[in-house]
Parts: sequence; C-alpha cells; structure tokens
Amino acid sequence: MPAKRIAGLVLRAAILFCACAVTLRAATGAPLPVSVAAPSVQRAIVAAIEKGRRVYGGRTPIPGVLLGVWDGAGGSFVRTFGYADLAKRRPLRADDHFYIGSNTKTFVVAVLLQLVDEKKLSLDDPLSRFSFGVKIPNGQNVTVRELCEMRSGLFEAYNTPQVEKLMTSGNGNANFDARTMVGWAMQQKPYFAPDKRYRYTNTNYLILGLIVESLTHDTIADQIRKRLLVPYDLTQTSYPNTEAMPDPWARGYAFDKNRNWEDVSGTIPVSLMGATGAMISDMADMRRWIPAYVNGKPFSAAMHRALMQCKSVGAPGQGFGLALGCSSGWYGYTGGLPGYNTANYLFPATGAFVVVWVDAQIGKPDPGVANAMFRDVARTLTPRNVPYPPGANGL
Repeated sequence: MPAKRIAGLVLRAAILFCACAVTLRAATGAPLPVSVAAPSVQRAIVAAIEKGRRVYGGRTPIPGVLLGVWDGAGGSFVRTFGYADLAKRRPLRADDHFYIGSNTKTFVVAVLLQLVDEKKLSLDDPLSRFSFGVKIPNGQNVTVRELCEMRSGLFEAYNTPQVEKLMTSGNGNANFDARTMVGWAMQQKPYFAPDKRYRYTNTNYLILGLIVESLTHDTIADQIRKRLLVPYDLTQTSYPNTEAMPDPWARGYAFDKNRNWEDVSGTIPVSLMGATGAMISDMADMRRWIPAYVNGKPFSAAMHRALMQCKSVGAPGQGFGLALGCSSGWYGYTGGLPGYNTANYLFPATGAFVVVWVDAQIGKPDPGVANAMFRDVARTLTPRNVPYPPGANGL
C-alpha cells in the first residue's frame, strides 16, 4: 500500500476514534420489553444491518458484519453477514477476532480506577503530580479525570507533523513510542483550557497509559492482562505487540480510489495505537467484558458512580463518562481504526446488549457505519430509547 494511503488512513483513524466513540446520555421514557426470539424482530434487525451495508458500501456492500443481540430476558440472536476474507471468499464467523480499536480505552480506565481504589492516585490529581518522562504544559491545571472525560484540551498526537511525516515518508512500520508521541503533541498549542469543553483526543489515553506504567512499574499491557483479562477469563482478548492476528480473524477493508474494497489489514502499527486502541478480541469476550465494565464489576461502587457521570459532548442526546459513551439509556463504547469498527452497548434498564462489528471503517454519513447499525438495531429493541437522536452528528 502506498505510504500516502497509509498516512491518510492513520489520520482518518484519529478523527474516527473521535466520531465513533461518543454515543452518549441518559434516556427518557419507560423501556418497552422486546423479545429477539420474535421472527418479526429478527427480520427488522436483519433489514437494518443489510440497509447499513448498502448505505456505507461502495460498488458493493460492506464486506462483513458480525451481529450479536441479547434482549436481557434470555433471548439472543447472533448472525454473520458477508465475508471475513474477500479474496478467499471465506464467510465471517461468530468467533472471528477483530481489532476493537478504542474499546481498548475501557480496559485502560478499568485499571486506572482499580489503582484509585488502591489509593495510588486520585481522579482529581493534576498531571504535574506524575513523573512519566514528559512535561505537560499547564499540567498543574489538567486532571486525570479530565483526561478520562476527553476534556483536557490537549492536542491530538496522531495529528502532529512528526507522525504525519513518519507515515508519508515510507516509515509506516516505525516503532512508535507513546512517550515520544505525547511529547510531540505537547509541542502544539492546546485546543482550549482544561475542562472548558469536550474534544475527543487520543493523547489523553496515551498519557493515562503512561501514568499507569509510572505507578505500577509495569507495562499497561501487562496490567490489563493481570488485572482484567485473567480474572474475567477473557481468553480471546489480547494487547498485542505485533500486527499478527490470532486465528480465526477478519481481514479489514477500506475504499480504494474507485470505491472498490482494498485489504488494509496490518497497515497500522500496533505501537501507534497503544493504549488508545491496540487490543484484539472476539464477540464472546466482549459480551462478558462490556456489561461487567458498565455495571462496575472491576472496581468499587464509588468508582462506578464516577464512571457513569456522563457529561454533554455538545451534540444532541450525547454525553461521555470515563471511557464510556452514553445515549438514551445505552452505555458502552465504539472503536475504529482502518479496516475495523466495533460497537458494544448495554441497556441496563432491561439488560439488552448489542454487538455490531464491521470489517470496514466508514465514517460518513454520520454517525458512522457501526454506530448507525447499532442505532437501527436499538430502535427495534428500545423504540422509546433510540441512541443518536435526530440532529446528533457523533462529533
């Protein structure tokens, strides 16, 4: 793949981490129970997915979609659409592994909240308290909580001239270091003063990863493994250090210049994504993890309350907590990077849960492919509680 093509994907990934990860806000109206065992409900769900495949497709529909729907009353509906490998015409499987993108951030915050419970730090500690090898200008006025909430105003590390130069110079496989990338971001003017408003910036989570490492004298990857993957038996989830994917896995696709599907698997170095989006998982593991996270299982009740304090992002019906999207009573996260878009959302009022994983990341029209499909599935399950209300653009 040409270097410029790779660079464009990296920058678009940074933008779409933002667009994908911000579904938010508490709901109004009593939820209506809907059974996914009903044939009419399943037909509506399938129609919603197929519509999304066409709307977000190019010359042909979206290559593949993995769907899982649980109604909270014991009913479930799992189905795959299309292909995991277009060249080999291999159909997508329910146990295929995907990059989960910014869903990685839920693991980072879960570790962080455990460290708060252990009194290793406070959410309201200023960044100037920590020694992780990078000086944060105005760090005495930026808090850990503001990093988690995407309200720091710090510049996007993936949009720095240094990252762009590396990717366009043919060094797309360079070994990116979180500390170095944060340093590059700190050379740029912040977008705004701390806590003045919301702006999704991956720099926040690169710093959170460095804070965890400075407090534990361990890697963020190892802390996630020991504290979360092993205790929650997430055997198919990993924080990789190479581009290799565990079998079976879905290849990732993007448009070429003619809007045909181009295989972009392995074009983004995992070191570039790091604590912002490097992790891999399968649907069964995320079916366990996201409800556990939303319900506060890995940490104390006090930390759960902090997690769920969703603040407006400035778009209708949307807010953001601590690595948590909230919209119309649905809570979870969406991750995106070139070739992969993964949405996982829980509706705690009924226990309904939806997984929509797509082997392509297409951001337009808003709110992006995985979130649009999730929204249309949610419309069937909770017709009074539809995320992404009219007028919301996901930004």
